[in-house]
Amino acid sequence: MNRRTLWIVAAAVLAVALLVLLPLFRPGTVREAGPGGLVGQAAPVFPLHDDRGNAVSLSAYRGKVVVLNLWASWCPPCRAEMPDLQRLQTAFASRGLVVIGVNQGESPQRAADFAKALQIGFPIWIDDQQQYGRVFAALGLPTTVIIGRHGIVRRGFDGALTIDQMRAAVTPFLGGA
Repeated sequence: MNRRTLWIVAAAVLAVALLVLLPLFRPGTVREAGPGGLVGQAAPVFPLHDDRGNAVSLSAYRGKVVVLNLWASWCPPCRAEMPDLQRLQTAFASRGLVVIGVNQGESPQRAADFAKALQIGFPIWIDDQQQYGRVFAALGLPTTVIIGRHGIVRRGFDGALTIDQMRAAVTPFLGGA
C-alpha cells in the first residue's frame, strides 16, 4: 500500500469511529440510574386498583402535581416516611398536590391495614406486579417520584425523605402561593 492509500484508509476508519462513538458523548444520552432516569419524560401509566378494589390510573391526576411513593409494609424506612407524606399531602393539597402510595407486591388488605394503622388518608394503590418499581428502576424502597401537572417526571428519589426534603422537592412545581 502506498502512503496516500494508508491516509485514506486511516481517515475512513476515523470517520467510522466518530460516527459510532460520538452519539455516546452527547448530553442527555446517558440515562441516570434509579427513579431519576425518567426525568423529563412522560410518566408511565398503568391501570391498577386501589386498596378497596377500585380501578385507578395516574392519567386521572393530570393537572395535579403527584408525589408517587412506592412502598411496602415490611419496609422500616417506608413506615417512618409515611406520616411525613401525609403531612405533605395535608399541607399542599390546596395547591394541587396529591400523594399516592403505591404498594409494591402486597395484598390489598395488608396495604389497607398498614395505612389505617398509620392514619394515612391519601390514596393507596396496589401494584402487585411491581410495574412502577421496574419502570422507575427502584433500587429499593421507599422510592419517590414527583410528576408535574402535565404528566412529566420531574424528580426521582431512592430512599426515605424527610418532610423538609419533600417540601423542597415539590415546591418548585406547585407555582404561586
